[in-house]
Amino acid sequence: MSDSTAKLSPQNEPLLSVRSLSVEFGTGQGPFKAVKDVSFDVRPGKTLAVVGESGSGKSVTSLAIMRLTDYTGGRIVGGEVLFRPDEAAAVDLVQAPDSKLRQIRGNDIAMIFQEPMTSLNPVFTIGNQIAETLILHEGLNMRDARLRARELLQKVRLPDADKLLDRYPHQLSGGMRQRVMIAMALACNPKLLIADEPTTALDVTIQAQILNIIRDLQAEMGTAVIFITHDMGVVAEMADDVVVMWKGEKVEQAPVREIFAAPKHPYTRALLSAVPRLGSLTGQPLPKRTPVMVIDGGEPKQVGDTHVQDTADYAKPILQVEKLTTRFDVGKTFFGRVTHRVHAVEEVSFDIYPGETLALVGESGSGKSTIGRTLQQLVEPTSGTVRFEGRDMAAMSQGERRRLRQQIQYIFQDPFASLDPRHTVGYSIAEPIVVHGLINDRKAIERRVHELLEQVGLQPQHAKRYPHEFSGGQRQRVCIARALASDPKLVIADESVSALDVSIQAQIVNLLMELQERRHLSYLFITHDMAVVEKISHRVAVMYLGQIVEIGTRQAIFENPRHSYTRKLLSAVPIADPERERAKMRIEGEIPSPVRPVGQEPAIHRMHEVEPGHWVAIEAEGLRGAA
Repeated sequence: MSDSTAKLSPQNEPLLSVRSLSVEFGTGQGPFKAVKDVSFDVRPGKTLAVVGESGSGKSVTSLAIMRLTDYTGGRIVGGEVLFRPDEAAAVDLVQAPDSKLRQIRGNDIAMIFQEPMTSLNPVFTIGNQIAETLILHEGLNMRDARLRARELLQKVRLPDADKLLDRYPHQLSGGMRQRVMIAMALACNPKLLIADEPTTALDVTIQAQILNIIRDLQAEMGTAVIFITHDMGVVAEMADDVVVMWKGEKVEQAPVREIFAAPKHPYTRALLSAVPRLGSLTGQPLPKRTPVMVIDGGEPKQVGDTHVQDTADYAKPILQVEKLTTRFDVGKTFFGRVTHRVHAVEEVSFDIYPGETLALVGESGSGKSTIGRTLQQLVEPTSGTVRFEGRDMAAMSQGERRRLRQQIQYIFQDPFASLDPRHTVGYSIAEPIVVHGLINDRKAIERRVHELLEQVGLQPQHAKRYPHEFSGGQRQRVCIARALASDPKLVIADESVSALDVSIQAQIVNLLMELQERRHLSYLFITHDMAVVEKISHRVAVMYLGQIVEIGTRQAIFENPRHSYTRKLLSAVPIADPERERAKMRIEGEIPSPVRPVGQEPAIHRMHEVEPGHWVAIEAEGLRGAA
């Protein structure tokens, strides 16, 4: 054992010591080393954040600590993982027999995974799944295990814990499922909790709740936490120490304040420079494109320049939406009579101007994606008027509607799901050109595809590749190229950067802004990421439960938010600055359901203008967290 792992005094001794850990996976081309010679310590009651992009090896490291790589085709080929759950000698988990590992997993070391729906068993109730852990590890009987399960659900602040015990995973929202996973992980009071991207797929308000719960429980129970993430705002709020990983190696380790104040490694500097910081454009009326630092040949290099995005022309709107309402029938009697409806969108009105980006923000279930799909004619509206370049969509002929699909294009959240895996990306980009009859000559189509690939920062030779041969960021560039193929005037970007690593996200945001300036594009930018909204948008509309509660310029919304829900949305955003202390406004509970019995119509908010172009809903009773 090295000097660094020598016996320390009990209060200073690390709970977990990872030493020279290496993990490899077998592939058709031979072994691939996913983790190379990684070392770090985790101390009792402290939080260690492991950060890096997709493919950096951070999740494989966490799985290897619990020896779960044994079940995923991985093999620990070097190093040791020393775990000290009590005064006894440390256990090397790499060499420990399965019986010992079964005793430690769940009992002393617990894990929260990124996607709770794949971790929870869909055929068992929530109560049974938590009780199973308690019966197995704590030896409780079913009655006592159920009582303890209810206590755990209350501890993670889930409402109606009694009723939730008898519900199935699919009956819960994403945020509720993630809290159930935390309750299961904490069932046996583990000494170490490994949280692998536990908030990545969640809305910012639900994320804030989850982080508060983990922080409170850690303070109460003294649990050590390994927090795996690529969100530097979460790192600044949660971590005591940070390990930065890149290409399977640890490239830097330091206390959190040191990492943010004086990052040493080029990759850490590139990672931090890409983080959109809320409040960075305070005092500036327009969005701004800024240089992005990328790693080129192991060295950081700045790409792009600083450019104010003065592209909007407010003379005449390209799109006018008036009192748009979209509802879905969801409940029917045996005889087919509708009993319940989803009130997805209720009397929403807004305009979009040429060269403008309007951001539509809100939590999951607020109706923002339904608006995007309605504008793209993927969903039929219940009522209201949509005009494109002055023409009412409802009055258009079939031919005119087809041409409208050429003018309005959609970029989806998941690029892999929206590209056909059986066709080359060149074929996918060419498809809209052929369908809309824009170019008929095969050679000219090929030239156009090559031009589009170059415009989004890819190479012409990439046209012959298939979607699986690209990274997530490259696939999203392909989707942008396909959206631009039909030469649209309006692009609807639906959570198009949410799933991307922070450095890739920064490049895609800059690309969208650059293309807007070059082609005078209008964007409807649908997202829940307020930091990205501040960087890219000219105006912002905030949605809550199917209605707009505040709309105005980006500067008005971010610097003078007037609605309580907007203020809480902004307060929930993690700031990438560990020195900054913020008075958090806690949002408790879930967003109410938009499903209502037939005949029970929601109250429509009345809007009033608080300053020119800045409209705010008069607060309705029952709005979650209303002041």
